[in-house]
Amino acid sequence: MVQRVCFVTIGATAAFDQLLKAVLTPDFLQALRALNYTSLSLQYGKNGAKILEEECVTSAKAPSYGIEITGFDFNRHGLGQEMWCCKAGEGRAEGVVISHAGTANPDQIPSGQTNPAGSGSILDALRIEVPLIVVPNSSLLHNHQVELAEELARQGYVVHGRLNDLAVALTESETLRKKRQVWPPDNHGADPSGRGLAGVMDEEMGFYD
Repeated sequence: MVQRVCFVTIGATAAFDQLLKAVLTPDFLQALRALNYTSLSLQYGKNGAKILEEECVTSAKAPSYGIEITGFDFNRHGLGQEMWCCKAGEGRAEGVVISHAGTANPDQIPSGQTNPAGSGSILDALRIEVPLIVVPNSSLLHNHQVELAEELARQGYVVHGRLNDLAVALTESETLRKKRQVWPPDNHGADPSGRGLAGVMDEEMGFYD
């Protein structure tokens, strides 16, 4: 049987438990099954183990979708290995990465440290060249997560995912994989905003992943 992996990362600094819950709903699991996914791998953060257990018990009451669900809290060596499992290979079809868009909270940045929002997930997935769905956390105040997701999607690098409609975003990722742009971007193209993708990413500097 050909493997196909959906890897989800909710981050390590700020809890994005809503994203974790969204990918464990029957609707999303059904969407995975319909697109021939076999595995759902979750980086679920500090509170995720309990949520995973509770949601899987709830989901078990619905018809089985044949999706293997696994998870872990955090990997201090990074998430590259998990993302590579979404690449096509022997016995494995190309999957998808679903990522948070960073914490976008200056109060959570260690002194003297700067990183693009979600750089540990967004930029890694772009470099590995796997289809990517970026999901902003709209509950955070004073952040540019939606703007970042919209700009990345507008330029053809990612799908802008929304918590209440991730099944649709999963379907859109099938279109993205056929026409996604190669990273890093060419910043000489037309840009109505006059800022370009690099400009948006530069604005996100200082938001710790």
